[in-house]
Amino acid sequence: MKHKGIIWSIVLGVFVLGIVLAMTLVTVDTRSSTNESCTSCHYHEEADRLWKQSPHYLNGSGTVTDCAACHLPPKEAGINRYYMIKLRMGAKDMWAKTVKDKDQIDWAAKRTQDYAPRIVYNESCVKCHQNLYPEGISDDGIAAHLHYEENAEKLRLNCVSCHLNAGHYIPGYTHQKLQGTVDTGSGEIYEAPAAVTCFESFTETIPGTNAAIRMVAVPGGEFLLGSPRNEPRRHANEGPQKRVRVSRFFMAETEITWQQFWSFYNETMSEGRTPPSVIYAANSRPDLDAVSGPTPPFGFPDQGWGMGNRPAITMTHYAAETFCQWLSLKTGKTYRLPTEAEWEYAARGGTETPYFFEGDPRRFDPKGLRRLFGADTTGIAGYVIYSGNSPARTQEPSQVKPNPLGLKNMLGNVMEYCSDFYAEDAYEQLPDGALDPKGPSAGSEYVVRGGSYADNAGEVRCASRSHTRHDEWLRTDPQNPKSIWWYSDIKGIGFRVVCEVPDGLENE
Repeated sequence: MKHKGIIWSIVLGVFVLGIVLAMTLVTVDTRSSTNESCTSCHYHEEADRLWKQSPHYLNGSGTVTDCAACHLPPKEAGINRYYMIKLRMGAKDMWAKTVKDKDQIDWAAKRTQDYAPRIVYNESCVKCHQNLYPEGISDDGIAAHLHYEENAEKLRLNCVSCHLNAGHYIPGYTHQKLQGTVDTGSGEIYEAPAAVTCFESFTETIPGTNAAIRMVAVPGGEFLLGSPRNEPRRHANEGPQKRVRVSRFFMAETEITWQQFWSFYNETMSEGRTPPSVIYAANSRPDLDAVSGPTPPFGFPDQGWGMGNRPAITMTHYAAETFCQWLSLKTGKTYRLPTEAEWEYAARGGTETPYFFEGDPRRFDPKGLRRLFGADTTGIAGYVIYSGNSPARTQEPSQVKPNPLGLKNMLGNVMEYCSDFYAEDAYEQLPDGALDPKGPSAGSEYVVRGGSYADNAGEVRCASRSHTRHDEWLRTDPQNPKSIWWYSDIKGIGFRVVCEVPDGLENE
């Protein structure tokens, strides 16, 4: 009997302890899930104000959605998962508050389509928004939600991939098709294109617009295309090195800006799908009206980062080619995308090192044990917009110094389209001494060069090369057929133009 009493006492004690622990857990869970608790550690000063300007606070129904409702999965989706995620996120925020300077945290980078899906859970969205086709939804909204439902497993989308401003207001953000033309600012409307009488840098003026493009004269020459085997952070597709020759050409000082691209858009926007090969066939100059320009994008494709002189982004290779055709017809010159050889020749500016300035990518972006000694960004930060200084967005050309030829942002800021089809082994097929190589004769993807604001130091070397990923970059586009003008899933992509030297032009 004595042993039974002890056993029952233990059972009762465990039961009572379990109830106490459960009540404590519920109390702690409840108190730690309040907005005040969240903001005490997650101390972004703008978060509360912007939440109160969002549809989750300001809406017709009067319903208010708190922090934990979006940033934690619902308990119904799995109690263990709920507490593990809550513990992980809470520990992360407490660590940040303890050891980090809040003024040094890149809050803007955490309000992007790349980061937000990591801290918002679809189960939480669907728990409240069970009807994806509410009264008043637009036809575009219906098409987008149908696309999501029919391809959920394949797309693995998060609701905030499209509704980024649902929880926190983002000034200028909109998720609907752009309406009408876009303001390109004030300034002189040019009547005639630039007259080019000798091989020197000039400013192209685009008739009928206030857009001008500074073109830099790039003298022809010979150089080693690709990187040597011992170059740090080198990739196999950068070799073998081949000595090639490049004829002289003009290249835009910077990537095509929003001001320049919107000038093209305003004149040519349409729903047309005329292939560039039909619009501008060899030895043919059709009427300007034949250029069928971009369809309206969803919202402003600048991502709210700003327009003006920032590089235009998210357009497809097709759109970049069409811009060149339009520019050619407007000016009477031959504008096009650079070949890969022209691009690297211009980027190097006569140098043969990883960058056109001194520096080692291993020091700019240390890995492994090198991290113990920290990064030395003094050499790269003045010339390149990359992950180390970009705050996760594009920047204006004035933020960097030019390369030896006077070209800005050849490395970083945004990846740039080339005219070449991409091939992993393109250099193996290239003969030494080739003149003006144009890459493979066919392919499914195009070369992109230069790296972007999101890339590390190793990916913005002069020889680093990559390629388009057409289907992947259109993954979330709900249109059928998908857009031929705008990408939905890539931001750090743009282009700069090359102008061919007119026949008979003097050297000086």
